[in-house]
Amino acid sequence: MKKTILLSALYLWVMAIAGWAQTVNPTALYITTEGEEIEDAAGGQSAPLQAHFTAHPSDLGEYSARYEWKIYRPGEAHTPLLHRFEENVDYTFTESGSFYVQLYATFICGNDTIVFPEEGEANPIQVTISESKLEFPNAFSPNGDGFNDVYKAKDGFQSIVEFKATIFNRWGQKIYSWSDLNGGWDGKWNGHTVKDGVYYVVVQARGADGRKYNIRKDVNVIKGYNNESKAIGNGE
Repeated sequence: MKKTILLSALYLWVMAIAGWAQTVNPTALYITTEGEEIEDAAGGQSAPLQAHFTAHPSDLGEYSARYEWKIYRPGEAHTPLLHRFEENVDYTFTESGSFYVQLYATFICGNDTIVFPEEGEANPIQVTISESKLEFPNAFSPNGDGFNDVYKAKDGFQSIVEFKATIFNRWGQKIYSWSDLNGGWDGKWNGHTVKDGVYYVVVQARGADGRKYNIRKDVNVIKGYNNESKAIGNGE
């Protein structure tokens, strides 16, 4: 027993001389709603936001490692949204607000135990999900000039986690529908561009902040507009 303790102490002394230090370096990689990969989401991102958190342990040597991840809202660490015990975790943020992501690691070798972070040194990763926003224009010009050719949500929509839009003609016939926020209606029905006139859009959506959208409005098809005319794609 005494020999084992001496060998363990010698091992620790050698590690100290060599500059070894068991630690982790938790990092985050996010995929935005536009498919862009980013490493920082503290400033506010649109939901749903996919996240991959990595522990990055280093200099383990003969130590075994135990990991504990928590994702929680400020002041609610005792009721985390996620509580996992893996080296790396994936999570999709679908609610708005501020969140903390904290990794705890324990390194064990014989009777020696090292914990991360040390008491009072917790530095969680911060994630902020913006409140929802969704608006639609009241007109577009599907004439093939590359300008306002598709009827879709206005630029700047954010944190929409459920979505469906449907186009109807004046007689209530369904013409087109889509469930991808980045999609839209190209003005065609049965393979042909519709005539100028008033159509209708019905949008049912839900934001990450719980807000429900029930948008019903006129859609004016005006093929006579072109890219030299007044912009109508963002009109009210």
